[in-house]
Amino acid sequence: MKIIVCGGDGFCGWPISLHLSARGHEVVIVDTLVRRAADRELGVDSLTPIRALDERLAAWRAVSGRSIPWHAIDLAHAYDDLLALLVRERPDAVVHLAEQRAAPYSMKSPRHKRYTVDNNVNATHNLLCAVVESGIDSHVVHIGTMGVYGYGSGGGTMIPEGYLAVEVPTADGQGRIEREILHPTDPGSIYHMTKCLDQQLFYYYNKNDKLRVTDLHQGVVWGTNTAETRLDDRLINRFDYDGDYGTVLNRFLMQAAVGHPLTVHGSGGQTRAFIHIQDTVRCLSLALENPPQRGERVRILNQMTETHRVIDLARMVSAMTGADIQHLDNPRNEASRNELPAVARSLISLGLEPTHLQEGLLEEVIGVARAYAHRCDKSRIPCTSKWTTS
Repeated sequence: MKIIVCGGDGFCGWPISLHLSARGHEVVIVDTLVRRAADRELGVDSLTPIRALDERLAAWRAVSGRSIPWHAIDLAHAYDDLLALLVRERPDAVVHLAEQRAAPYSMKSPRHKRYTVDNNVNATHNLLCAVVESGIDSHVVHIGTMGVYGYGSGGGTMIPEGYLAVEVPTADGQGRIEREILHPTDPGSIYHMTKCLDQQLFYYYNKNDKLRVTDLHQGVVWGTNTAETRLDDRLINRFDYDGDYGTVLNRFLMQAAVGHPLTVHGSGGQTRAFIHIQDTVRCLSLALENPPQRGERVRILNQMTETHRVIDLARMVSAMTGADIQHLDNPRNEASRNELPAVARSLISLGLEPTHLQEGLLEEVIGVARAYAHRCDKSRIPCTSKWTTS
């Protein structure tokens, strides 16, 4: 397959691009390096020293013998360039990761809120519109988030994979009609809101133009490297630890490595879904190699392997490392405790063998963090973005 990976320089996009290339697919990266620009804005770097993208690609060519071309096209604002690329390359599939991915960053200020909406919604809509206008039958695969379902207090219901079976009263009130609808959304940040809007865009273009779409609702990603990024130091994946882009488990593991208390926001009773970065690339590959048929509704898969409470993760890391646990005020507007019972069977049925939290893998991440602990700026660890003004 020829596959365009939009956002191919990012935390998920880079290992996905290498994994697909290693499997023999013809990969093209589209990325304007805005994630690196965010580092400069925030005054923080990846804990791991990631190389410039052209150096990364040259290293991959040297290691694998395979080339990955790169195009710097802004999906949100360079529609004509995007359309021209699709017409020229005629990809079998497009992986859409070209969105601002951090909830805290999206809540930093009105400017960051507006940027996140402008970038994410425009990027998604431009891609869908361009695929239709190009006349090619490309399969669009998007990484969304389990956060579209919300992190409320929970009501004891099981979260399905995207669609909810409901009964609707008939107009005369004498009967009920069974239907399946998109599961109600409950965004907890501007970032999560854009992912909810993505769902509606996918629904429309699938219904109106028969676009083939797979939407992967992903859990919190942990881990750093994959089989491909371990092949050469120049291929190392990024490791975010700051309060805006660092994900909770990776932050705990890094904090333990540098002797910083594990920062638990609020009670720690928040439940999150998790997936290892190696499983992320496997899931993308499975979704691409098992596309929906033309005319099939948007395929929604919950891309997660397990759920844990934040405080339980902190206790696990503390028991492994001896790190102290520090409770801080929660900057998010969310329930202090929630459940997240979710169905995640489809990817397993396609062949995913889930990677669960294992001490060996946790130690591997701590090892990476210790190796680059000298690059840590502890002043960037606290989360300074606030969800409310009060």
